[in-house]
Amino acid sequence: MTSLLAIAGSYREDGIIDQAVAVAVEAARRTGAEVEVVQLRHYPIEFCRNCRQCMQVEGDAPGTCVHTDAMGALVEKIERADAYILASPTNFYTVTALFKRFMERLAVYAYWPWGAHGPKFRKGKPSKRALVISSAAAPAFIGRFAFSSLGQLWATAKTIGARPSSVFIGLAAGASHTWLTPANARRIERATARLLER
Repeated sequence: MTSLLAIAGSYREDGIIDQAVAVAVEAARRTGAEVEVVQLRHYPIEFCRNCRQCMQVEGDAPGTCVHTDAMGALVEKIERADAYILASPTNFYTVTALFKRFMERLAVYAYWPWGAHGPKFRKGKPSKRALVISSAAAPAFIGRFAFSSLGQLWATAKTIGARPSSVFIGLAAGASHTWLTPANARRIERATARLLER
């Protein structure tokens, strides 16, 4: 059975990103996948200290963070999963601070000993797949290229060893509560089906 881990960084309960993730999760479960959803707004993760202690031990396995919060368990979930959904709305041109905090804690996926000029990623050629989902108030064709949200989500996927594909949802802030359109729901369903193809 395929294991799918969804990690969402939206502030808004049942906002566009929550709705999009729900559609993807339902589509994945219809294929028989085992799915777990992590909502970062409810997940106790501390800020990275940039101390680089997690980067000092060489090897393919993620390093060990000095924090003893829930990120260690989340890294274990990442390691066990076969595929991922990574989702964040666009806030001030990029992913939310919730998602960025999670991204920074992925420093455990780099080897950067003292004295080296730069880090080496522990995951080489991607062996898994990820679907990244973002949204913005701008039309999708503008938001996809004008904002860094997708780039940040793609970087996250690559850091954890996954090859990403993407769905960008535009015009997502036209009212105090916006609903996912049927067309966007179908795009997410198709993208999820491709994600889980063997």
